[in-house]
Amino acid sequence: MQIEIDPSSKTPIYKQLISSIKSLIQHNRLQPGDELPSMNQLSSDLEISKETVKKAYYILRDQGMIEPAQGKGFYVSNSAKAHLKVFVLFDYINTYKKELFQAFSEPLAHTADFVIRLFHQDIDLFEKFIVENLGHFDYYVITPHLPLSEEIQKRVIRVLKKIPNRQLVILDRNPEGLKGNYIAVFQDFENDIYDGLKQALPSLKAYSKLNVYTMEGSLYGSLVKKGIQKFCSAYKIKYKIFNKTAIDDLININKGECYFILNGQLDKELIDIVRIAKKQGLKIGKDIGLLSFNESPINEIILDGLSVMSTDFRKMGTIAAQLILDQKFKKVKCDFKFIKRNTF
Repeated sequence: MQIEIDPSSKTPIYKQLISSIKSLIQHNRLQPGDELPSMNQLSSDLEISKETVKKAYYILRDQGMIEPAQGKGFYVSNSAKAHLKVFVLFDYINTYKKELFQAFSEPLAHTADFVIRLFHQDIDLFEKFIVENLGHFDYYVITPHLPLSEEIQKRVIRVLKKIPNRQLVILDRNPEGLKGNYIAVFQDFENDIYDGLKQALPSLKAYSKLNVYTMEGSLYGSLVKKGIQKFCSAYKIKYKIFNKTAIDDLININKGECYFILNGQLDKELIDIVRIAKKQGLKIGKDIGLLSFNESPINEIILDGLSVMSTDFRKMGTIAAQLILDQKFKKVKCDFKFIKRNTF
């Protein structure tokens, strides 16, 4: 039996005990009829007061999770098999997040109930949702996508530390400076784009220049740009990086060059490139190359297959769910890949 607490956590010890015992029951490590340690034994083992253990046990009793037997201590109740309560905090819901959540929720569908909130990359809303839901869920699944300014990132770390390590699941980006034994499945924007371009190098060499269009103000645009610059320098690839507004002024596309749209997908940037190419009579995938960022099911269809560089969002969700089921508190960098299709 592994009833555990984190003395450095700001969560009250009795709440940590309740959460730890519930987790053991929900993950079948404690079965109905199993005996719990006596109050004296647990207080001694964990070096906490007996009153703290007593408070936790009595709350679990009132919740129907454990029951007393006169003169024999406490046992797991026959009706104690409760669903996990999972709080999901995403910045936005888009195609990628839907894929991510679906892959995450499917393995847990019969053992968990989910509550989803969106914070729209607003640090105040992010903090509010976490603080007001502390102590009410078994797991907190969070995509901490917020501006990278030092002030905001300090607030991100500060509020995430309020969540007990063993209840925290970080997805998509693991914030620098966040320490502890929690679950994280993430991508590394700067190094991933470097590796993705390296995978695409044989095809990329067929083009005379790489033109990159990125969205001004993108959270991770600066990291992605660094990765692109490092790659192009290392492999002597001619390139130029434009911001989003430059596409509005684009009149001609150069035959033999490649166009990489970051954060574009089916938005105006990608559509404009395709429209200009057609107007000039250029065939995409032959006369020019076209790449997009972040995989989506529709990429298999549009333009007879849109080439893309992306982390594997489905795999990210599946890995996170399995780590919860296995009670393994690991940090895993998710696969990033170049998917070659008709446009490149």
